[in-house]
Amino acid sequence: MKLEACIETLAEARVATKHHINRVELCSALDLGGLTPTSTLISACAEVIEVHAMIRPRPGNFVYNTEEMALMLTEIAAAKEAGATGVVFGCLTHDSKIDFAMAQHIVLAAQKLNLKITFHRAFDFLEDQEAGLKLLIDLGVDRVLTSGGKPTAIEGIKNIQKLVEIAEDNIEIMAGSGVNAHNIITLKNIDIHAAHFSIRKKTGEVLPLGMGENYEVDVEKMNKILELLK
Repeated sequence: MKLEACIETLAEARVATKHHINRVELCSALDLGGLTPTSTLISACAEVIEVHAMIRPRPGNFVYNTEEMALMLTEIAAAKEAGATGVVFGCLTHDSKIDFAMAQHIVLAAQKLNLKITFHRAFDFLEDQEAGLKLLIDLGVDRVLTSGGKPTAIEGIKNIQKLVEIAEDNIEIMAGSGVNAHNIITLKNIDIHAAHFSIRKKTGEVLPLGMGENYEVDVEKMNKILELLK
């Protein structure tokens, strides 16, 4: 089982590689669920660890128009140029199905650039995850990040286990949301291919004028997870 850290800073990338985390999902604005990071940040992080860049041009739902798709295609090219190994995306229709036509455009663009492809937790909004998984396999997506349609992966563990069985060797199933030292072994025991978790924690300092909260790297969380997996 591989480990993927969800990060948004160079400092987190440096700590992740020091602790032998396999790769990172690099985002900006994690408080909004993650948005596309800058090319400069991708480049800096890619020098120290394998980077899979979030491709999400705005917060909110995952229903995108043609202009937004054009932005995403440009962001994919920029991520490759900056040194990313892969990209992370998700696109849905208004009736909570995968937008096949848009996904096909994005997957083909990424494949032409030899980028690995992850379909993110937009997958957890699908009414029929089994059908969605089969579609992603047909598209050639490399992995899917999911909590099994529940708020946390441990709550959705039965659904994740079903997805692992369906996936066989055709696509990787990566469990994410609420993954920590208390549940990592339980999740590992259902043969997930990877676990995905944040490695930051709040410092308790909230900046004035609506400028957000401060975070620091949660080294203790990483150490506990790694110790259990030895």
